[in-house]
Amino acid sequence: QLQLVESGGGLVQPGGSLRISCVASGVTLGNYCIAWFRQAPGKEREVVSSISSSGDSTKYADSVKGRFTISRDDAKNTVYLQMNSLKPEDTAVYFCAASFGDAAYYYPELGNEYEYWGQGTQVTVSS
Repeated sequence: QLQLVESGGGLVQPGGSLRISCVASGVTLGNYCIAWFRQAPGKEREVVSSISSSGDSTKYADSVKGRFTISRDDAKNTVYLQMNSLKPEDTAVYFCAASFGDAAYYYPELGNEYEYWGQGTQVTVSS
């Protein structure tokens, strides 16, 4: 059974950087596409970034494009989200999620969902 554990969240000043990690256990992560979601208080959960199982393709929400970078190290069973030029509106709980294969990555509009979720890590951007 795939388990995901996020880490690396914390308090950072506006304009600062933070890298959060998602470590998988129980399976070989290289067979899974991964996404980072976030949810701020009173707001709906939104997808921030995703990466295909091969790592060859990535996607970003418009709100983070050019500031965030998703990457994966399958040898370490870990996916990262490097966040630069952070803004107060980036404050949220960040979750990583995984799905076997790439259907959820390439065809989310067809109802393909991420089945496995971590517990989340809090990111707070404030001066």
